[in-house]
Formats: sequence, structure tokens, C-alpha cells
Amino acid sequence: MAAGLLPDRGASAETDDFFRCRAFYDAEGVSHTVRVESDDASIALPLVVRQIDGSGLADAVSPYGYPGAAVLGWADAPPDPASIDWSGTGLVSIFIRERLAADPCLAGATTRSRVQVHEPARDRRLRARFAEQIRRNARLGYRVEAVPGPEASEEQLSGFHAAYTETMERAGAAQRYLFDRSYLAAVLAFERSWLFLCHGPEGLTAAGAIVGLSDGLLHYYLGGTAGAHLGRSPFKNVVDSMVGLADRLEMPLNLGGGVRPGDGLEDFKRGFANAELPFHTHEIVCDRDAYRRLAEASASTEFFPAYRSPAG
Repeated sequence: MAAGLLPDRGASAETDDFFRCRAFYDAEGVSHTVRVESDDASIALPLVVRQIDGSGLADAVSPYGYPGAAVLGWADAPPDPASIDWSGTGLVSIFIRERLAADPCLAGATTRSRVQVHEPARDRRLRARFAEQIRRNARLGYRVEAVPGPEASEEQLSGFHAAYTETMERAGAAQRYLFDRSYLAAVLAFERSWLFLCHGPEGLTAAGAIVGLSDGLLHYYLGGTAGAHLGRSPFKNVVDSMVGLADRLEMPLNLGGGVRPGDGLEDFKRGFANAELPFHTHEIVCDRDAYRRLAEASASTEFFPAYRSPAG
């Protein structure tokens, strides 16, 4: 069984779900699809192909989030990556992010983390102090609106972009996460996306989030809080409204996880969640000799690919 790389911007893997729609692919810069085929089954993985500095070689990574793959067949069990000839891709390695709440598209998946989920079919869970902060903010004049993504105005987009950018800068986030307005507009072009905005008493954007529907779940994708409103924590009002939308749609809400298991961000999300889901990935080495050669200078044994490790 062999894998091949097609320069079709992910078209052969596209579905009508947020993490595999054309708007998301375009925003993420999806450039290729890897196809794995047998006589009666196939897997199509959308990928962002990247050049490896100073090597003349390339590797690839799934777009951000939970894209997984478009799968046809393999009703009994997914194929083992070790049984697939990856050399036809011309890549050194591939990092694959799986979709949530579905069987992995390949065997031997790595459980990368667990994400926090609000499940409408279960009793609502909300920390008492969170509930009081949400009520207090409402009394102070904070209000949340949910705008269908394609209907978001330039003013609404600008307000969210400012709050999001402030949040990423406070967190010291990598450049990859400092999305510009055109990226936000692109993902909000998806017809089943929403822009949640919490307005402060003065009417300006205090906090916000982007939410999209994918694979039977409502996914919190990006969010942030304006620095001037941090003391009131209006993002809790945003999350409370996202939970309300999930209840109305009768769909689970994926709140994501932390930067590291058990950190403060994960604990915050646990304050709204009543369930968890595992997040799986695959780490595929397509060219072992090239991978070994590139990884020689890396000090990290955990980061994949090792030659891109920040500690390398």
C-alpha cells in the first residue's frame, strides 16, 4: 500500500465541516493532499507542505485544529502506518492531527491530550464562582451577541481582532498564532461559524470567540479578552453563551485543552465542562535517513519532528 502527494490544495479531502471546508483550508494555507488507497478504500489527508531550511527538503503538517481525514472504506480497522510506503510523498515527515469523537484514520495513534467538552445530554456543570462572575458582569452592563460568521461586520471583526491579538501578545504566543484580520475573515466565511462578542458597558469589545461546527461538534476555535477588561473576566460570559448555543443545537461543545495538561487554561475550561474527549495525532517518518540526518543536532526527544524542536 502506497501514499501519494497531490498538489490540489486539499480538494480531495474537503467536506462541509469547519476543519475541512474550503474557507478553512484557504486560511490555513493547505496546499496538498496525501492519499492512501487500497482496492476498495482510501484516505485523503489535507496538508500544509513546508520547506525545511537549508536542506532542500520538505515536510508537512495537518492544518490547525482537528481536521482528520476524509475516509472511504476500511470498515473493519484503519491501516497501520508501518504497512504504508510513504516514500512516494517526497516528504521527510508528516504530523497529522485527528478529528475528535471519531475513530482515528490510521492505527497506532498517539493520545496527545484530552479536551474539555460540554455535553448537552449531561447535567450542566458550572463553577459557583464562575456563575456569580457571569451574573455580576451582566448587572454591570456586559452583554454578549452571537453573529453568524459570514454576517460579521468590519467593526465587529476589528473589535475581535484587537482583543485576540492583545491576548496572544500577553501570552507570548508564537508568531504562528498572531493571525491577521484576513485570516479571521476567511475562517468566518464558513456558513456554520459564529463570532461571539461580549461588549462592555461602554459598548466596546471586551472579549470574543470564534466557533465552528465540525464533525457533529461545536468547536471553540479562537478567543481573547481586551486588556482593559481582564479584571472582570468577561470571557466567562462568552463561554456561557457558547454553552447556550450548544444546548440549543443539542451538540457537544469542544472547549479545547490547555497549553500543557493540568495548566491554568485547562482548569479554566474544566469550570464549564462535564465531559472529556481524547485528541489523537500521528507522527509519520517518511524518509528515515533524511529524518535521522536532520535530527542529529536536536536536543529534544519528544518534539515532532525533532529537527523543528525549539530546543534543537
